[in-house]
Amino acid sequence: MTALLVVVVLVALQRLFELALSRRNTRRLRARGAIEHGAAHYPLLVALHTAWLAGLVVFVPWDTPPDWRLLGVFLLFQIGRVWVIASLGPFWTTRIITLPGAPLAHRGPYRWVRHPNYLIVAGEIAVLPLAFGAWRFAGVFSILNAVLLWHRIRNENAALAGRQPPG
Repeated sequence: MTALLVVVVLVALQRLFELALSRRNTRRLRARGAIEHGAAHYPLLVALHTAWLAGLVVFVPWDTPPDWRLLGVFLLFQIGRVWVIASLGPFWTTRIITLPGAPLAHRGPYRWVRHPNYLIVAGEIAVLPLAFGAWRFAGVFSILNAVLLWHRIRNENAALAGRQPPG
């Protein structure tokens, strides 16, 4: 297998694991009375991420040598993803799920940034294609992601309005 295929398979496996974790957390939060917000855009988000990964395999020649420095940057983004997930713990989901009365997250990267995961995702969507020389692909998916994230962040901010970080 080529570097591109190995990377895409590893990212796909990571995302599948994250979806399973998200489903578990969502189920537990809903059992505690949590509410989902902005559900209508969620299938578009899943489709975008699926098309991004699949598109790498379809549009980037498999034998393209990677820029190892950019793959290193992508790896740093993966460390950031883990940090975000660990910081939110049982509240982390891929959906906008809020538990009434729960305070805002204020651990990990949330001490400094309101939506660190979205910064990480924006970086990932740009950097991985760039690591394989696909700058047009990176541009198109970055624009599509920005449009979806603009909508999602508005929904999430509305859902979290009035909440404060813990004491």
